[in-house]
Amino acid sequence: MAFDIRIAGTDVHFPCTAGQNILDAALQAGIEMPYSCRKGVCGNCAGAVTAGEVQSPPSEAKPAGQHLYCQCLPQSDVEIVPQAWHQFDPKARKSFTVKVFRNTLAADDVSLLQLRLPAGQRAKFKAGQYLQVALPDGSRRSYSMANAPHESDTLQLHIRHVEGGQFTQLVPHLKAGDTLQVELPYGNFELKEESSAPMLCVVGGTGFAPVKSLLDDMVKKGVKRPVTLVWGGRDRKGIYLPAAVERWQKLLPGFTFVPTLENADDAQALCGFKGRVDDAVRQHFPTLADHEVYCCGSPGMVTAVRKVCLEERGLDPHHFFSDVFVPGPAAELNLPADARAGTAGLVRG
Repeated sequence: MAFDIRIAGTDVHFPCTAGQNILDAALQAGIEMPYSCRKGVCGNCAGAVTAGEVQSPPSEAKPAGQHLYCQCLPQSDVEIVPQAWHQFDPKARKSFTVKVFRNTLAADDVSLLQLRLPAGQRAKFKAGQYLQVALPDGSRRSYSMANAPHESDTLQLHIRHVEGGQFTQLVPHLKAGDTLQVELPYGNFELKEESSAPMLCVVGGTGFAPVKSLLDDMVKKGVKRPVTLVWGGRDRKGIYLPAAVERWQKLLPGFTFVPTLENADDAQALCGFKGRVDDAVRQHFPTLADHEVYCCGSPGMVTAVRKVCLEERGLDPHHFFSDVFVPGPAAELNLPADARAGTAGLVRG
């Protein structure tokens, strides 16, 4: 049995089988809506249900009067009002056998993995999107591309070593010439190119990777928008790619960097902020009413930053864009291979 899910105010509708959540059904039908963790913790997929009955578990991430589509099971035909949506062709995703070109340590617990595509092939993706690495047992791990789209014959991944992680424990041992199976692109964490609003980018750890892709793409395209980068970590080793920051300071007019570290001495040495990234936002931004915010990191970090931006600094909720990095294995999805969306760009280990 399948229920009919209709997007309010349009002729667009899609089937959702019994036991399938609305987000999975939309992705299977080639309709992408905002989402990230797919575990009901980030709140990115929240939207209204204006007709019909749904089963939706409680969640602290669920705004009042809305539902999390990744957890929402229809009990009848349903009408929904997502924050945003667009149609895509699942067949546009391509699988590649890539070779390790270079594998270096950027920090004690972060590998920079450079992958090279087969000769003559190019990967099409937008800055901020991610890929999935297919493991031999059929499971997948998802990582944001850190390179800009014009560097389309290579893929750069920033991989934090997760203790006991099925894939990340192998990463330090990968050497030049080793092969991996990847599929891309996935995700809708991307620059709103029609906007000229000032940008605030708040990242924790390897949440830096998709923002690096965004900012490198802005340099390539000559986009001139004020940008503030708040990058959080325990100590100065957490700012594991300072050369990229130095480049943006030279090439992006209006670029400001706020290293935000728990270690007081390191924060002072880098002329940064001592403490948490949400407190850094409070300190540096009395208002965000005219800004766009791009935030990448752990669920707790993203939730704290979202709260500051929306509840304390007047940010339009539609101008908060995030990727939430959730540890643990991706859930099995009832999707065909060419439509499987994984756990949005972010499941590590």
